[in-house]
Amino acid sequence: MLSVIRVHLPSEIPIVGCELTPYVLVRRPDKTAATDDVPESAPLEGYFLRYRWYRVQSDKKVTICSVHPTEQATLQCVFCSKRRTLVAKSYHCSPKCFTDAWQHHKTLHERAAAENGNDEDELTRFNSTGSGVLSSTLSGSMSNLTLANNGPTPFYPSSITQKNGGETLIEVGGCKTYTPTADDIGYVLKFECVVANAETKQFVGHPSTILTSRVIPAPSPSPRRLIPVNGADVMGHLDQDGRIQSAGSFTVLSYNILSDTSASSDLYSYCPPWALSWPYRRQNLLREIVGYRADVVCLQEVQSDHFHEIFAPELDKHGYQALYKRKTNEVLSGSTSAIDGCATFFRRDRFSHVKKYDVEFNKAAQSLTEAIIPHTQKRTALNRLVKDNIALIVVLEAKFGNQPTDPSGKRQLICVANTHVNVQQELKDVKLWQVHTLLKGLEKIAASADIPMLVCGDFNTLPGSAPHTLLVMGKVDSQHPDLMVDPLNILRPHTKLTHQLPLVSAYSSFVGPVMGLGLEQHRRRMDLNSNEPLFTNCTREFIGTHDYIFYTADTLMVESLLELLDEDGLRKDTALPSPEWSSNHIALLAEFRCMPRTRR
Repeated sequence: MLSVIRVHLPSEIPIVGCELTPYVLVRRPDKTAATDDVPESAPLEGYFLRYRWYRVQSDKKVTICSVHPTEQATLQCVFCSKRRTLVAKSYHCSPKCFTDAWQHHKTLHERAAAENGNDEDELTRFNSTGSGVLSSTLSGSMSNLTLANNGPTPFYPSSITQKNGGETLIEVGGCKTYTPTADDIGYVLKFECVVANAETKQFVGHPSTILTSRVIPAPSPSPRRLIPVNGADVMGHLDQDGRIQSAGSFTVLSYNILSDTSASSDLYSYCPPWALSWPYRRQNLLREIVGYRADVVCLQEVQSDHFHEIFAPELDKHGYQALYKRKTNEVLSGSTSAIDGCATFFRRDRFSHVKKYDVEFNKAAQSLTEAIIPHTQKRTALNRLVKDNIALIVVLEAKFGNQPTDPSGKRQLICVANTHVNVQQELKDVKLWQVHTLLKGLEKIAASADIPMLVCGDFNTLPGSAPHTLLVMGKVDSQHPDLMVDPLNILRPHTKLTHQLPLVSAYSSFVGPVMGLGLEQHRRRMDLNSNEPLFTNCTREFIGTHDYIFYTADTLMVESLLELLDEDGLRKDTALPSPEWSSNHIALLAEFRCMPRTRR
């Protein structure tokens, strides 16, 4: 007869919006153990598994700390409690929790005051400043805390299924899986699995149960704003999705989302296990990506199975068409479904697909070794050059109006390259060769079509490196130290390391000659030597810039940029990934406008 051996949950901490899928091990009638479901619609020898989820309700609902969501809140910031948008951020589990988070928390006050001029006096009272900023601010701020108010008792269904002592069990789900809702926050969930007779529907034996920890809300980082950088005081319009965008412009997002196979607990031990789990990260990443409402989205480290099962169908619901190129798997082993690649999405109402080019650096390595490497060194050369990296190039046609008049009457095309360059820092020659190979391919497209170019991705190379220099300067000085690493002589002669595309890094617009309102604070997050962000990747061991959006400056101009993150704000969670930000990289986004066509 069918029986349940044991049940358990991969994560004991349930999060609002993240599906819970219990592991149920059963013994089948033939005495074999299996994890296959046995639903009522397909009973096994007259028996099936019945599932129930309950909310364990007591008389008092628990409020959760906004900084440590596994802890109960005991304090609330008065300033935040009076502002609906900040209430979720107002709860803290201890005075130390509040003082440790104060520098980051204070920015919430400042932003709220900036959006509501009437709060300026109150903000000054709460956020005292002066010579003893830390002590005066914190001592003044602690008086702004009150005991957390649990609020009115929420409304729940009147049908109470079970009572056990002082607790009430409210049935919330009848399937094997369950996705916690906002009503579950602060409560423990109970999962129950029992064998039932298919004919009589009666239970057989005792149910197997498991209790979760208290349900916590999904952390919600403060929204990142789009900052105008061109100096023009032109108000954008709201489109049907509520986006503010000036007529004729378009936005491009580039984001390395950190694949599940790369998100190991050994590498990111500082990130809570529940926040590092894929069910949580995929929800958080999707919410972030969709929230930017970019017209073109370039993602790196998208696993093949996740592209087909999650990102393509979910973004399709939001009006995006999807294109994908998986890394080649000559080096990587294991399931090809877990191999990652580059995914490019574009809004169907803004663009149409014209052409797609797949760039496989492995194929280019084969051609290179055949052409210039002596036969005796071919195996050594291929071992160094074949790294499975790829690039995805997409040509799109713009559908939006109010574009600059094109005297030739040609349609407005845009070419978007999305790449993930080799990660191994010691292979400087391979990185430079991959970037040079990509640029040569883009030059051919530019020569045939004469269209604006965008080159996005994770280049795994710092500002000032040879690959970065080649991209923005069009050449590499023969004395550049990176050129010293060239055991295969694939970079010689150095004079060939050139290209004719007038590429500029979009984020360098933050340090341009135009001084917009409040632009100075964003410049402080830039490296003024390289004109690049101080970082786009922030882990415990490394902080620096590896991600870029390059554009051809003779055909495109930057209108605005997504604000950069502050390191101090990220360090409150040690580093990335964190409960708020689910990748070790940050997203970059730029708004562009096409300029009148001039032949290169």
